[in-house]
Amino acid sequence: MNMLLSPAADMLLIPIAAAALLAAIPFYRLSAWINVLASLATFVAALALLVWPTVPTGHLIQVDDLNIVFLLLNALIGFTASLFGKSYLAHELETGRLLPAHLRFYHAVYQILMCMMNLALLTSVAGLMWVAIEIATLATVLMVGIYRTHEALEAAWKYFILGSVGIALALFGTILVYLAAQASVGAGLAAMSWSTLTSHAAHFDPAMLNIAFVFLLLGYGTKAGLVPLHAWLPDAHAEGPTPVSAILSGLLLNLAIYAILRFKIVLTASHATIAAGPMMMTLGLVSVLVAALMLYRRRDIKRFFAYSSIEHIGIIAFAFGLGGPLANFAGLLHMTMHSLTKSGIFFTVGHIVSIKHTQKIAHIGGLTISHPRLGWLFVACIAAIAGLPPFGVFTSEFLVVSSAFMQNPLLAAVLVIGLLISLGALFLRLNDIAFGEPKGSLTPNKMSYFPELVHLALVLAAGIFIPSQLASWFQHAAKLLG
Repeated sequence: MNMLLSPAADMLLIPIAAAALLAAIPFYRLSAWINVLASLATFVAALALLVWPTVPTGHLIQVDDLNIVFLLLNALIGFTASLFGKSYLAHELETGRLLPAHLRFYHAVYQILMCMMNLALLTSVAGLMWVAIEIATLATVLMVGIYRTHEALEAAWKYFILGSVGIALALFGTILVYLAAQASVGAGLAAMSWSTLTSHAAHFDPAMLNIAFVFLLLGYGTKAGLVPLHAWLPDAHAEGPTPVSAILSGLLLNLAIYAILRFKIVLTASHATIAAGPMMMTLGLVSVLVAALMLYRRRDIKRFFAYSSIEHIGIIAFAFGLGGPLANFAGLLHMTMHSLTKSGIFFTVGHIVSIKHTQKIAHIGGLTISHPRLGWLFVACIAAIAGLPPFGVFTSEFLVVSSAFMQNPLLAAVLVIGLLISLGALFLRLNDIAFGEPKGSLTPNKMSYFPELVHLALVLAAGIFIPSQLASWFQHAAKLLG
């Protein structure tokens, strides 16, 4: 196969070429369009992966049913976030929060971020995945601090420090996996290849694999925002541009979960190792409960939804830790539904903040009266993320809870309690923001609702009917997880 002509290679070449072009172009309006078109081209390449023959394992790049799920989600939200960012950042330029040079920098770094996330998902080499995730982390650090305010720089620095600690732990875990594999398969790339690691895991030192997975879970768990490794996430959401918040919640957290899953597959292939599931379920349940309780104390709208992201990442980690065909299927479905819904919510929040000129919930109110279309769109988004029917989050949460009740009713009860606590917080804030007397600025919204409407339509469609082809695809991906 000629890799230079494959969609997998295109998903790397398009964004890196766009980044180089954007860094050289001084015209911010043109750079915004180039960013959108490059993201669209990457999404088209991701769609082509569904019909293009898969890349043979053993190369630097491999494609299977599991990473195609992540790649398609990555490319779709990358495109819609670039489309939303075009109008949102233009508004930030008008209000003086950003300069034309900042936009040029933002668009170039955006494409580097997309390239590195795609590389982390596509590579068949564990070490190269670590490098890609590290570069993606550095790119988001730069984007979080783009406003250059004291708060934004503090949030970026906090993210950098905690993210570096997490990525260092992940590096140590990756090195231990390599050392365990080297004794059986020899040195070189073969000892870092996913296919080789999985097929030979039974011959590795189980004690070394156990220690490695603990470090990997803690390291990539920091990137995923799992409690108690989550402290960077609320600040990064609150102080960074809203499109970055959508990328963080919709994509970057999934990237860390993907890394954990790849190593979980290796650990599961060795029957002498400890079970990875209980550790993931523990972190998942703790994340759900802590985040649900913290929702009641948030007064900043972006911090509020940051904790909601922590809760849902906890649900995803719990589902994958539970394991089995149904739980893995539910975990993949919930990850997809949460990414689409939460990024759509952040797009909507971006509209609200640009209109009200504040992120304080106390200064936002009566949206359904002052801005009916935006207000009712926000209501629909809250209903979707709260897991109400007929939205797709209801379907995925129902499957997670059903699988938990079949395997461990006590843990299922704890999960349901966490979901009910968060449901109360969501509707409490919904009442404050969407209903009552209008508060704050009455400036009309000039930005398009198209990106969030696309996301909401997809989540609604998935809640009503899941095509057999999609269900079969997710089932195949779930089987890869063991």
